[in-house]
Parts: sequence; structure tokens; C-alpha cells
Amino acid sequence: MKIGAFQVEEPLPKLRQPHALATLRPWIDAGAAGSLTINALEDTFQARPLGELVKPGDFFDFTRYRPTLRLVNGKRQVDIPNSRVFLATNPEGNDLVFFHLLEPHMSGEYYAESVLEVLRVLGVERYCLFGSMYDSVPHTKPLLVSGSGSDELLKDLQLLGVRRSDYEGPTTIAIIASQEAPRHNIEVMTLIVHLPQYAQLEEDYSGHLRLMEILCSLYDFPIDLGRTRRKAEKQLERLDQAMKREKQLEQLVQQLEIVYEARSSKSNEGLPKLSPEIEKFLSEIDKGFSLN
Repeated sequence: MKIGAFQVEEPLPKLRQPHALATLRPWIDAGAAGSLTINALEDTFQARPLGELVKPGDFFDFTRYRPTLRLVNGKRQVDIPNSRVFLATNPEGNDLVFFHLLEPHMSGEYYAESVLEVLRVLGVERYCLFGSMYDSVPHTKPLLVSGSGSDELLKDLQLLGVRRSDYEGPTTIAIIASQEAPRHNIEVMTLIVHLPQYAQLEEDYSGHLRLMEILCSLYDFPIDLGRTRRKAEKQLERLDQAMKREKQLEQLVQQLEIVYEARSSKSNEGLPKLSPEIEKFLSEIDKGFSLN
């Protein structure tokens, strides 16, 4: 069955008040925090494939998202990057629809409209787009999380330490799906965890843990986060060690801690700017510093 640009399996399942959880790479997947989170949820609830884009080449530049070649039972197999949809049954609550979205390079409006059409056809009640971004924050403090949603939903999120997002600037064309969803009686929520720009870990377990804590609290997911918490603690220990080896970074973190406290003391107001020295240092950081 074709829904917009997606091909989905038939017959469509009967879902119980489904909520959709989506990640978008690479736009809001710094440190793979969003990817780690959606993969963990899918593993927990044994998600199964529902569909994918019929012709991903209509939306993606394959010189930027490279296909990969694998050997399967001695035969070559090409894996083509795609946006995919998965389903999972949640015995204790809303059924779940998972979207693994790639940022489109072409035909972005149709791409977003197709995501929205899948949400509508499946009867999704809430669409949650979550992920991570780099920011001028220290690793020595609890990670900031910003979000958006209805006033009622924001009250619940604020109890979990989520700040109302006041972001203005470049965004993704895929946000059209979020903007249009309320017109179809689909509630919208976003969650973005802010990660230290100077670290830029390939897999940031602190960011992953923070997203999991919020989602598990919001949905009462019965997930043991002990293993993820231990991984995050190990990474933080290594960051502390690396900071002590590099005096300039230690000074940077100390200044970022001051800015962090100023940000935390303000409620949904404009955030203070960093000093020119910090901005210059951060702008010169490419891939973070070594943890070795």
C-alpha cells in the first residue's frame, strides 16, 4: 500500500491510540543520542518493519548519504540509505510507531507531507521528534533539554526538567510535518538534549541517558537504565581526565559552568552570550578532544 512517498505493508495493523517517536539524521542527532534512544526503544518493544520510501533517490543525494556494500552468504548486497517506519505493541500503554528519518536534499515539501500522511493514516495521536545538538554547555553539569508542545504537555515536560524551546534560526524542511500535524488533531512534541560542543563523542551516552530518562518517565516505559547510566558515567570520567590534561579546556569548562548557572536561573528568557574568547576557542574545535 502506498501512502505518500512511502510503501507500507498490508493489511494495516489496528493500533491502540498510537504515538509516534521520530529521529532525524544528521540534523538533530549529535553524538547519535537520538539514534541510540530510538534503537533502544525498538529493541525493548520488539518493533517490526512497516514500510520505507519507495524511491529514496527522489529525496536523497547518494554522494552525501553513501550506499554501502556488504557480503551476505558470499553474495554482494547494496544497502541504500532510506527513511523507514517501524511498529511496536505496548501492552501497558499507547502502541508505538517509530520513524527513522533522513534529512532530505530534494523535494522536501513532499517528503514532509508523506510523513504527515503516514501519521494520519495510522491514526497517530502524538508525534514526538527527539534528538540532540551541540551547545556551549559543560559536561560537568546535568544536560539541558529544550522542548516544545501544547501548554498542557509542556507542564509535564517542565516537571521533568525540560525547558521551553526559544530557538530561532535554520531548521529542517521536515519540520513541516510537525507544523501541520495539529490541523489533523495530532499532538506534537519535540525534545532536544544539548551536548558539550567541545567533546563531540561518536556515541554520547549521557545524551542518550537523558532522553531515555525523560521518555521513560513520560510514558512509564519499564526499562532498566542501569547499563546506559554506567556507560555515561565512564564517558564522563574520561572527559574529566582529558580536561585535567589540557589546561585550556579546564578553563573553558569553568567559564561554561558560570554561563550554565546563569542559563539555569532564567525561566524561558534570553540566554547570556559567551565571551569572545570562548566563542573563538569553540569555533576552532573540529572534532572535539582526545579521550585517550
